[in-house]
Amino acid sequence: MARPTHIRDAHFPGRVPIDTYGDGGFRFADMSHRGSLLLLPSGVYGWDLTEGDALTVDAFQRVLDEAGEIEFLLVGTGKDIRPLPAALKAAMRSRGISSDPMGTGAAVRTYNIMLGESRPVAAALIAV
Repeated sequence: MARPTHIRDAHFPGRVPIDTYGDGGFRFADMSHRGSLLLLPSGVYGWDLTEGDALTVDAFQRVLDEAGEIEFLLVGTGKDIRPLPAALKAAMRSRGISSDPMGTGAAVRTYNIMLGESRPVAAALIAV
């Protein structure tokens, strides 16, 4: 009898740069992922946000859970820059995280540079 398929949360354990982005996803570590990503000290996670979704504190809970290892959060808000809501900025600030929204392309490039410099950076990237 065939075993049932188990769908797991997408997770790659490790900190890696993003090789390419676009067409609704990302390539990193010789793999591809369709959809948005969280790049955290504990690894890379699939993220359930799409362009235009509300940027809520709940949507960033995994980031907040790892706040002790993050100084900078780059938020790739899609094709265009969107400001972060005051409640989200306050939640980040209260945990010592400086957050910076920008288009996803700019966030990918900035993340790769900061990661290469071994800075305490994380990124929340909405797929474009």
